[in-house]
Amino acid sequence: MIGPEIERLIQLLSKLPGLGPRSARRAALHLMKRRDSLLVPLSEAMAAAGESIRACSVCGNLDSRDPCTVCSDPTRDRSVICVVEDAGDLWALERTRAFRGTYHVLGGLLSALQGVGPDDLNIAGLAERAKDPAVREIILALNATVDGQTTAHVVTDRLTDADVSVSRLAHGVPVGGELDYLDDGTLTAALKARRPL
Repeated sequence: MIGPEIERLIQLLSKLPGLGPRSARRAALHLMKRRDSLLVPLSEAMAAAGESIRACSVCGNLDSRDPCTVCSDPTRDRSVICVVEDAGDLWALERTRAFRGTYHVLGGLLSALQGVGPDDLNIAGLAERAKDPAVREIILALNATVDGQTTAHVVTDRLTDADVSVSRLAHGVPVGGELDYLDDGTLTAALKARRPL
C-alpha cells in the first residue's frame, strides 16, 4: 500500500504526544502534499535542532546555547529560582511573561511505579545552586499530582541546609472556572489557599 519510508514517517509521527496512528497518517499525508514548502524545511529544521539542542549546564533547560537564553539573560532576577518538571513547563511559564527569575529543570518527577528515584532527577544540582548566597527563594512549580507533591516534599527536604525560603505555586480555582465543574481536590486546595481581599 505505501513504501517503507512513508510507513516509518507515520510510525515516528504517531509517537508524538497527541498523535495516534490515524492522526499521524493525516499529518504525513499533509507533509507529503507540501513537500517543498513544509516537508523539506521541517526535516532540515529537525536535523539542525538535533545537532544543536542540548541541556543547559546551569538549569537543565533545552536550548541551542549553553548557558541557555534564560540563564544568560543579565536582566533576570537571580535571587529567585523556579523549579519545574521539564522544559515544557519552563516554556509555559515563560509565555506568561509574569516571572523574571531563573529556573531549574528537574527532568521529571519521582515515581515509584516508573522506578524514578531522587538520584534520577536533578535535585542535587538544585541543592548546589540554592547554596549561593544570592539565592533567596525557591518556587516549586510542580504538578498538583501525587508524584508532584511527593517530589515537592523531597526537594524541600533536600533544601533544608540552604538559607532560602521555599514556596509553591497556588492551587485552586482557575481564572474563569465555575465551582460546580471543579473536582473536590481543587476546591479543597482553593479553600486552604484562600487569602484576604
